[in-house]
Amino acid sequence: MSTNGSKLGVEVRLEQLRRVFAGVVALDELSLTLAPGELVALLGPSGCGKTTALRLVAGLDEVTSGKVLFGGTDVTTLGANKRDVGMVFQAYSLFPHMTARQNVAFGLQMRHVDEQARNRRSDEMLELVGLSGYADRFAHQLSGGQQQRVALARALAIQPKVLLLDEPLSALDAKVRGRLRDEIRRVQLEVGITTLFVTHDQEEALAIADRVGVMNKGRLEQLGPPTTIYSRPATPFVAEFVGLTNRMEGEVKGGEVIVRGTRLPLVRPDTPDGTAVALVRPEAVSLASDGDAGGGPLVGTVIAVAFLGATSRVTVDLGDMIVLAQMPTSQAAATPAGSRVSLTLRPDPVLIARDETAAAEA
Repeated sequence: MSTNGSKLGVEVRLEQLRRVFAGVVALDELSLTLAPGELVALLGPSGCGKTTALRLVAGLDEVTSGKVLFGGTDVTTLGANKRDVGMVFQAYSLFPHMTARQNVAFGLQMRHVDEQARNRRSDEMLELVGLSGYADRFAHQLSGGQQQRVALARALAIQPKVLLLDEPLSALDAKVRGRLRDEIRRVQLEVGITTLFVTHDQEEALAIADRVGVMNKGRLEQLGPPTTIYSRPATPFVAEFVGLTNRMEGEVKGGEVIVRGTRLPLVRPDTPDGTAVALVRPEAVSLASDGDAGGGPLVGTVIAVAFLGATSRVTVDLGDMIVLAQMPTSQAAATPAGSRVSLTLRPDPVLIARDETAAAEA
């Protein structure tokens, strides 16, 4: 299927972008380059600056300092209508009095494209998002997921240089969200458009993006491929925000951390000695039935088993703390709730956090 001369993506470069609202720094010297055709997800909690960054790229907000460049051209002072971007928001924002085809064609109509050409383009875009049979339906005749597909088709119909997605799936239920997430990725790859995707949902970001940027307090804490962000987090914030993490007290000594009698290597072996909290992933915790165990630092009772399909998450009470373990469901079945178990910590390099420990002791 042709997308009628879709353009290849352009490089998008953000150079030391800063945005201050009434003395409050919303974005603090953000520098980021998206390669042509790349999909980068900005991930972080509410108020971290990710939506501010997207609005600055879109031209919907004014930059306090720094630059936005599309394909090497400085667009920092251009209005949104002159930047050649397509946007999809959390709210579908479809015109209720228009059919799906008319909604998709709206941007083309504003650009004075003739009716025959815009209808042809609209039908191509609806086919691209899997809605070719829904062209004559109004918004109220479409499900939430279908409305969001129409919004995506409308954003792409004008053949923008850059696609901006602002929490486009958060209003949908989980099953539809997963399907539409994959659909957005398929369409983005097919069209080859450079895309900035903003979300607070880590699963979404890790599943859809070429690279993920984790933001915190207006700054970019880490940028990299999803596997790196998850398996080699650069900071305690990234480790705890992306994926589940057990916080286990330990003692740093000679480039290792000793957690309940188990020595674990450190991501940063030069970490100074002293008490700390080790951040241990649930999949690095394994357990074995230990019915006759008298006790020990890693012996406890299973209090819950959450079935997640092929994997299960087991919650173990060690008496003074709760530990999560994640494993194949076939293994978890051997230790139902109430079982006494012995934990083993896999010797993966771990990050440590010291802020809370210091605060608690102060």
